[in-house]
Amino acid sequence: MDSTVSPDKEKTTTTPQRTRKSRVIGAIIAILAMVGLGALAWHLTHQAPAGGPGAGGRGQGGAGAGRGGPGGGRGGMPATTVGVGKAERADIPVTIEALGTVTPAAVATVRPQIGGVLQKIQFTEGQLVKEGQVLATIDPRPAQMALLQATGQRQRDDAQLETAKVTLGRYQTLLQQDSIARQDVDTQAALVKQLQGAVTTDKAAEGIARINLGYTQVRAPISGRVGLRTVDIGNLVSSGDANGVAVITQQSPIDVEFAVPQDHLPEVQQRVNQNATLPAIALDRTRTDTLAQGRFMALDNQVDTQTGTVRAKARFSNQDGKLFPSQFVNIRLQVNTIQNAITVPVTALRHGANGDYVYVLNPQDKTVALRNVTRGQSTVDRVEIKTGLQGGETVITEGGDRLKDGAKVMLPGDHPQGARGGAAGQGGQRAHRGQQQQQ
Repeated sequence: MDSTVSPDKEKTTTTPQRTRKSRVIGAIIAILAMVGLGALAWHLTHQAPAGGPGAGGRGQGGAGAGRGGPGGGRGGMPATTVGVGKAERADIPVTIEALGTVTPAAVATVRPQIGGVLQKIQFTEGQLVKEGQVLATIDPRPAQMALLQATGQRQRDDAQLETAKVTLGRYQTLLQQDSIARQDVDTQAALVKQLQGAVTTDKAAEGIARINLGYTQVRAPISGRVGLRTVDIGNLVSSGDANGVAVITQQSPIDVEFAVPQDHLPEVQQRVNQNATLPAIALDRTRTDTLAQGRFMALDNQVDTQTGTVRAKARFSNQDGKLFPSQFVNIRLQVNTIQNAITVPVTALRHGANGDYVYVLNPQDKTVALRNVTRGQSTVDRVEIKTGLQGGETVITEGGDRLKDGAKVMLPGDHPQGARGGAAGQGGQRAHRGQQQQQ
């Protein structure tokens, strides 16, 4: 019997055996890989604290961190680094901030006082003019003729009056000689009085004509800046023209109108009744540049029911012309000054369920204490503390949101006592990792 096995049959028999061995080996390798990854993960998540296995719980750094000693917070938590400031005594100005509108102290529309043809324009648009300066000239010839006529009438009546007085003197002499009737003397005396009245009237007419002649020169009624010209040369003008020749606005001094809240009225009125001078500062739109310095002038006589404010006015010299009519500015009115007040930085004051409070630093053990206070007036960067603080105490200005009463804190320049032990531990850990890499 032939026992020879064909190659095809042998190949078919060995192939399934190799496949099963490969699967078993692959499964073992996968299991070992998973076990290795798990061990590596456990090692990374359960490393010894900085300071090395030998010094971890026994060095100064480990002991300090574990006990919450120097440099540590309550309950083993690290101390919070905070910023501090001083409670200082200073003078605090009590001010009112408001939006104001610049208004000229006086506005005058220059109108001719007699009618006539405009001959000259003697100003430049936008020019600063003085009171009494000639701005325009009207044709003076009609006024000159009227003055001449009034003068002639007065001279004629003067002559008649002199004649009547001479005649009256003669009549009185004849009356003494009993050579004339008394009635004639009385009639002549009445004529003299009549002519005296006529002369007085003539003098008035002559004065009016002279004034009208002066009105042919249109002069500035106030000092200020003249606006744009409203009429040209050659036009017939009169006193009834609505626009006149030009408009002058007085800009030095100049006023600013603003609104004062009704809550500040008692304090403002008290200072005004004391004849105190309330300084006022005009600031630009950004409140950074000072445009002018002046003083409080007056309050209006009633409160606006819609806004709850009272209109007020401050006056500024405006010598440099930085304030312009109808310009919007920010007004800072200093109503009073609180002398020798205890102040802290604005960032030190906090508000809780029991009111305002601050954290006060104990410099000996670097702990903080919560202190309830009463606030007063405030400025841009500091606030007045009426009760609860003494001058010279140190308050927390930054990092207060993470603090509680009695918590330990660190100042920006402080170093915890466990820093050296921690650094040594970190050095030992770095050396240990280096040895592992060499192996």
